Amino acid sequence: MPPSLSVVIPVLNEQAQIGDCLRSLAPLRRAGVEIILVDGGSGDDTMVLAHPHVDRLISGSPGRALQMNAGAGQSNAEYLLFLHADTRLPEGFAPHWLAAAQWGFFPVRLSGKQGLFRVIERAMTWRSRLTGIGTGDQALFVRRELFEQRGGFPAIALMEDVALCRQLKRLVRPVVLGAPVLTSSRRWEQRGILKTVLQMWCLRLAYFVGVSPRALWQRYYPDTPQ
Repeated sequence: MPPSLSVVIPVLNEQAQIGDCLRSLAPLRRAGVEIILVDGGSGDDTMVLAHPHVDRLISGSPGRALQMNAGAGQSNAEYLLFLHADTRLPEGFAPHWLAAAQWGFFPVRLSGKQGLFRVIERAMTWRSRLTGIGTGDQALFVRRELFEQRGGFPAIALMEDVALCRQLKRLVRPVVLGAPVLTSSRRWEQRGILKTVLQMWCLRLAYFVGVSPRALWQRYYPDTPQ
């Protein structure tokens, strides 16, 4: 029997993305996978659009770590999978893919057509395999018992995914699945590809040398709620 699974989706003003996201999960939901959406105070129609397509709709405080922890707290499934609204799981994905893993993530494919995106996605996947640290764009999954044992995502403004991976890999190496998730390249396209890559490198380097996540957020995302 395949393991039970809850997909937890943190959102904030995602009305443009959420319909397509949830429609892509409909086959999993029909197969018994629980879909939990946690809204961080959207001012648009995200919750209205999501309501018919989820099993649990939670309204909570903004902050991706807080939202994902709130969603996980409503699950009794064996596995938790944390999915961004602009990321799509591989075609044919099913809970039995996770059955041999304690935790892990997927390789990543970016939606943009430019050749530079192929370089970026390969570098992201290579780095995560080498370091054992994935990001939220790679749809982290974890046994709920292990997630609760580690206290969930650290309640920090940024880098909560990296922080959790660092904790988990001290216990067991992650499983990196074979098929990639498809993640929107809108962030790179809106801000500029090279500028965004450089910014991400700077964020990670600053975090690893001890700059606080709150300070990083205030510096790089001054107009976005934490």
